[in-house]
Amino acid sequence: MPVLATIGYGLAALGPSIAIGLIGGQNQNATARQPEIRGYLRVNMFLSIAFAEALGLLGFVAGFLFA
Repeated sequence: MPVLATIGYGLAALGPSIAIGLIGGQNQNATARQPEIRGYLRVNMFLSIAFAEALGLLGFVAGFLFA
């Protein structure tokens, strides 16, 4: 059963890692288009990254609880 939990955590970490990459890339694109709102974009980027990481941590905890 521990092997199954390891696979589950690996899959749970895949989504947030892809999401963080997309968030960072889109933030760079938006900053290049409108550099004057760079501060607002940075705040929104960090909030989005925090929510994506929270989903990864939930998957990690669920692997321990349900395994």
